[in-house]
Amino acid sequence: MRIAVVTVSDRASRGEYEDRSGPEVERVLSEALPGSSISREVVSDEEEGIRGALDRAAAEGADWIVTTGGTGPSPRDRAPEATEAWIDRELPGVAEALRAASLSETPYAVFSRGIAGMRGRVFVVNLPGSPAAARFGAAFLAPLLEHGARMAAGGGH
Repeated sequence: MRIAVVTVSDRASRGEYEDRSGPEVERVLSEALPGSSISREVVSDEEEGIRGALDRAAAEGADWIVTTGGTGPSPRDRAPEATEAWIDRELPGVAEALRAASLSETPYAVFSRGIAGMRGRVFVVNLPGSPAAARFGAAFLAPLLEHGARMAAGGGH
């Protein structure tokens, strides 16, 4: 399994702030899916840069791309828009289930605009940028990754 973690953060991309959510996603997924190859990248909250990171991850053979950050209502939060422009098909059930599960942790989950979808056989899911939300989202997704990759490759249920 090849997983790419893309942190969307203006401050972290400029080196003004340490990326804490990307390492959390990587840690949770590497523990849950030992033997997986996980890469990480940090980009600014610009749609073109986000789409470029998605393109690079797909070109490097990622089965799943998990973004963290850029999902809120701030004017600079553009991860959902960049992801929507990049995907071929949306997977609303994944995003809806993530938000619903996150509500058990915090009422602020209602502000997440993250989406999930696919481009070809590559999955992409937007997680919020707080380390706690990223950790929770990664733990939620972990059991879905292998099954999703099998399905995308034409495998059965």
